[in-house]
Amino acid sequence: MATVELTKENFDEVVGGSDGSGIVLVDFWAEWCGPCRAFGPTYEAASDKNEDIVFGKVDTEAQQELAATFGIRSIPTLMIVRDGVVLFSQPGALPAPALDGLIQQAREVDMEEVHAKVAEAQAQQG
Repeated sequence: MATVELTKENFDEVVGGSDGSGIVLVDFWAEWCGPCRAFGPTYEAASDKNEDIVFGKVDTEAQQELAATFGIRSIPTLMIVRDGVVLFSQPGALPAPALDGLIQQAREVDMEEVHAKVAEAQAQQG
C-alpha cells in the first residue's frame, strides 16, 4: 500500500477512520530534512510489507498547523495511532528492524486495557 499524504483536511478521516479502528503510522517530515529523506525508503518498504496498516506522511512545511497541533519540534517524528489512541510518538529516523519491532508491538497492544485506562483517566479529570 502506498503512503497517504496527510493534510489538515483529511487527517481526522484517515487517522480516525470511519470507526476509529486499526493502526495508522504517521511520518512527520520535510523535503529539506536529510534524516527524513533517509528514513523515507524504510517507511515505504514497511508500508509494502504491512498492507493492513495505513501509512501516512505529513509534510511539516506544507502542513505547519497540523504539525503544531501535535507539537512536532523535531523531524522526522513517527507517530503510531491504534483505535484512535496515540501509542507512540518520537522523533528520529529508525532503521528497518526497529520500525518492524514497533509495528509488531503496536499489533500486540491490548486495546481493551488501553481504552479502560483512558476512560479511568478521563473520569478522574472530569
